[in-house]
Amino acid sequence: MASTNLTDLQTFTVVARLRSFRAAALELGVSPSAISHSMRTLEERLGLRLLNRTTRSVAATVAGEHLLARLAPALLEIQGALDEVNALRDSPLGTLRINAPHAAAELVLAPLITRFLTAHPGMKVDLVTDDSFVDIVANGFDAGVRFGESLQQDMVAIPLGGPQRFIVVASPAYLAAHGRPQAPSDLPQHRCIGIRFHSGVVYRWEFARGGEQLEVEVDGALFVSDNGLMIRAAEDGLGLAYVYAQYAQAGLAAGRLCQVLEDWCPEIPGFFLYYPSRKQMPAGLKAFVELVKAGMPSAVAGGRGAESRW
Repeated sequence: MASTNLTDLQTFTVVARLRSFRAAALELGVSPSAISHSMRTLEERLGLRLLNRTTRSVAATVAGEHLLARLAPALLEIQGALDEVNALRDSPLGTLRINAPHAAAELVLAPLITRFLTAHPGMKVDLVTDDSFVDIVANGFDAGVRFGESLQQDMVAIPLGGPQRFIVVASPAYLAAHGRPQAPSDLPQHRCIGIRFHSGVVYRWEFARGGEQLEVEVDGALFVSDNGLMIRAAEDGLGLAYVYAQYAQAGLAAGRLCQVLEDWCPEIPGFFLYYPSRKQMPAGLKAFVELVKAGMPSAVAGGRGAESRW
C-alpha cells in the first residue's frame, strides 16, 4: 500500500470517529480543505461513497462503517509495530494526547509536561482540557486524568500528583457581616458560590470528619465552574467558596481570604493518570508513565463511573 493511501485511510478513521472535517483537521494538524481532498481521493480510488456530508454533520455510510470496522484493528497493529521500533530509540518521537480536567492540568500536569518535553525533545504533547467525561479511546487520546472514583472501566491507572484537599473560604468582610459557619449544616443559611458541572448538574459540597460524611446542597447568587472565578468572587465578598486548596493559597497568605470548616475538609486521594491496557504501549506514553511513576511509584487498576468533581 502506498504511503499516501495509508495516510488517507488514517484520515478517514479520524473523520468517521469525530464526525467532523474541522475537528479532524484540528486533531491531525492540517487544513479542512486537505481533509476534504484526502476523502475525495480515497472515495474516487475505491469507487464508493464512504461519508455522507451535510452543512452541519458528517457520518459514515454503510460502506464507510464496514471499512472503519476492518481498519481500526489493522491500523492499531500498524501503530503497535511503529511503537515497537520507536521504543528502540534513545528518546521517543511522536505526539502524546492527554485529556484532563482544567484543575488537573494546572495543578499537576503542567510541571510534569515541562519535565517530559525537556527530557524528550522529539515528543509533542496535545493536552486537551475538558471537565466533562470523555471516552479517551473513542476520541483518540493516549491517556486521561480523573479522580479515582470516576475512572473508566478496564483502564490501568496510576496516582498522579499526591492527595488533594478542598476547602471552604470567604473574605474577611463577608465573615464579619454574616458570621462564620460552625458546621456544614450552617451552609444553607449562607450565601455560597455554587459549582455547576458542564452537564448542568449543581455540585453538592462534600465534607467528612471522624468517619462521618456529608453532602450539602448550597445556594447563592452566583454559579460558576472555574476555580479562578470562584476565588475572585469569594475575595469580592460574594459568599463562601468551595475550592482546591492550592487555588486559595495566595488569597489566604495575603489576608484576602479566610478558611472556615477546617476540620470538615480532610485530604482526599488525588488524581490518577489512566490509559488503556495494551500489549504494546506507545513509546511516548510509556516514557510519560515512567516519569509519573518516578514521583509516585504505586499503581492501581480499574475504576467505576461517576461524575467528576469538576
